[in-house]
Amino acid sequence: MQKLKIEGGGRLSGELEIQGAKNSVLPLLSACVLVNGEVRLKRCPSLSDVYSAMRILSSLGCKCRRSAAGEVYIDTRGLESTAVSDSLMRQMRSSIIFLGALLGRAGECTLSFPGGCELGPRPIDLHLSALRQLGAKITEEHGALICRSANGLRGTQIDLSFPSVGATENIMLAAVCAKGETVISNAAREPEICDLADFLNLCGAKIRGAGSQRIVVEGVPRENLHGCEFEVMPDRIAAVTYMCAAAATGGEVSLHGARMGDIEAVVNLLRQAGCRICACGDGVCLAANGRLKAVRTVRTQPYPGFPTDAQAIVMACMAKARGTGIFVEEIFENRFRHVDELTRMGADIKTEGRVAVVSGVERLYGASVSAPDLRGGAALCVAAAAAEGVSEIANVELIDRGYESIEKALCALGAKAERE
Repeated sequence: MQKLKIEGGGRLSGELEIQGAKNSVLPLLSACVLVNGEVRLKRCPSLSDVYSAMRILSSLGCKCRRSAAGEVYIDTRGLESTAVSDSLMRQMRSSIIFLGALLGRAGECTLSFPGGCELGPRPIDLHLSALRQLGAKITEEHGALICRSANGLRGTQIDLSFPSVGATENIMLAAVCAKGETVISNAAREPEICDLADFLNLCGAKIRGAGSQRIVVEGVPRENLHGCEFEVMPDRIAAVTYMCAAAATGGEVSLHGARMGDIEAVVNLLRQAGCRICACGDGVCLAANGRLKAVRTVRTQPYPGFPTDAQAIVMACMAKARGTGIFVEEIFENRFRHVDELTRMGADIKTEGRVAVVSGVERLYGASVSAPDLRGGAALCVAAAAAEGVSEIANVELIDRGYESIEKALCALGAKAERE
């Protein structure tokens, strides 16, 4: 098993090019199922989850290849199967997005329940309810979801009880070729939703309102959807990770490609903590001077609120801040699994239910820790960079799900990091 070895205590400074967004590229890859022809995705990150999605596409009959320049080519003209095996579905949570895409293309599909990081219950009831409203008949047999729409999907009004990103994406994918108009109310507003809509529109779909709470999808014949060339948006959570690594060590960083508007909630918090942050050239620059100040309350919310994916990472950054702060996790039930590992490094964090109280300490210390999930693993990398001594981080394969060689990025900022 691989592990990361990080020697902390230094001041991280330098420049980085931000990778393509994990949370965008996975829906984009599933959306390729809908088109006729070849798609070229530029700035496609080299992530284990991306390779899992490509394996699913290959199993369906698509041709997939990756260039040395980081571009991925998907040709869906040979797609014949509509079933995704249990072993492939278990590799990542985002595999459920193939449900809407396959229904939209073929009117049927068979999948098992998805895998991914253990963050507590993440039911797909919203996905299934919405697809049923579009006309899909979905049954469960021996742990598999059997989905069919004998008479084709039909546009309708769908009111989501929660602005779920995955449910919004699945509805959009299924509705692209449905008959008539589909209106999604209380839709997710994340930038990745806009990226998906932009991609689908470039392929010939008719979607408007992405980024707002009301998205309208006008169905088009599937033969109207064609391949295209598209550049994946920059990864806002990767940008936050390297900003926090620099902030926790009193350093400076320039992140090329990062978009200030995508991370405004985190930017505002880091400014309160004492960081100077501005848009610079084609990206975002951060400078920290000395010990950070604790921020009173951090509460995760749907976009444009503070992102749940950034909670563990910012908590690691605040572990050495002056004062006490409170983190309230309102999206997932089990997203404090990184806390025990941070306390091994000397952090003073107490949790009860969905609340964590972080009392800043003067020093963190290198330790042997284990990534509990993707973002918790990134948080441990941030803490290790700010700690005195050497840290060894196990379960690095979880970090690889969302970060393109995180140790190389840290080294580019002056850290001493290696993979063993």
